[in-house]
Amino acid sequence: MATSPSAGNPAPGYSDHPGYRVDLVPCAKRIRATFAYQTVFDTQRAVVMCETAHIALYYVPREDADLSMMTRTDHSSFCPFKGHASYYTLSVGDRSSENAVWSYEDPFDEAIGIRGWLAFYWNKLDHWFEEDEEAFIHARDPHVRIDILESRRPVEVQVAGKTVARSTRARFLFETGHKPRYYLPREDVDSEVLRASGLQTGCPYKGTASYHHLEVEGRTIEDAVWFYPDPLEEVRRIGDYLCFYPEKVDAILVDGDPAP
Repeated sequence: MATSPSAGNPAPGYSDHPGYRVDLVPCAKRIRATFAYQTVFDTQRAVVMCETAHIALYYVPREDADLSMMTRTDHSSFCPFKGHASYYTLSVGDRSSENAVWSYEDPFDEAIGIRGWLAFYWNKLDHWFEEDEEAFIHARDPHVRIDILESRRPVEVQVAGKTVARSTRARFLFETGHKPRYYLPREDVDSEVLRASGLQTGCPYKGTASYHHLEVEGRTIEDAVWFYPDPLEEVRRIGDYLCFYPEKVDAILVDGDPAP
């Protein structure tokens, strides 16, 4: 659901950016998080804020949080679409997390649905859970969909004038807001050009990715290939398939034409 503007305190940001989006989507999941082994909040009434150019995040009712762990600080911030935010430090025993929590206590009309509710920096808490499964990286945007489709269309990857991968068994991944990605069976990639990389990154929709460098004709391209050794269940079909950054290779061809 989108928040409904009223007439009392309109957000000034929309005069210059009328298409800016701040949507609050009700969440039916039980959401909870911990800090120093203590439950910070436990709610079945969270909303997911989906905001232009920002990652999705949870807002939770103040009544469902342990306010005894929170101390208001002098820090504040201003958003022309939501208003002035106040901040709180989390403390448990000898551990603290400064300005880990914020709240819009008197938001603009367009964000009135979060008045007094609490939001948390994901990495300043220890663990997050959706129902009884641990969640990672950040909240998932309910508007994001991922489709993984088998395709016999030929996919070819070229680097330094050399074909380093060719497959008619790729799995095409279509993710809302992103260009298509082409995941290739490891057997269809030239293993001689792959070099180990220690880089790992996380995606809340797919899991933890590992990387390979490419070494072709004496040229090393760092972290040009990624894969998910143990992806989340929803995207299990891309497990250990390899995907190339288009901007780090010379070309990715699909059906002989440059990929979109």
